[in-house]
Amino acid sequence: MSGGDQPDLDEIEACFAAVVEGRVSCDAADRWAARWAVDDTLDWDELSWWALQLLHGIDLRPGPEEPYLNGDEQVRVWLEELRRRRAG
Repeated sequence: MSGGDQPDLDEIEACFAAVVEGRVSCDAADRWAARWAVDDTLDWDELSWWALQLLHGIDLRPGPEEPYLNGDEQVRVWLEELRRRRAG
């Protein structure tokens, strides 16, 4: 996941895939996405913004010791939807 330049849709999709594959935690994905989602100087296409917003909040829990609101299956569904939308 990039650290300097605004990520493109490939990098956003790669972040989703890394979460699904267990290589990146939901907390890390949220922190990465937050950096970009809160920067109002950036311009996003609709699909990138949709996906970025899902990543920014992927670590939400109903309580401190509770599981994530959106489990592994939901994250997989989001990744599939992103890929479907990209394919047109």
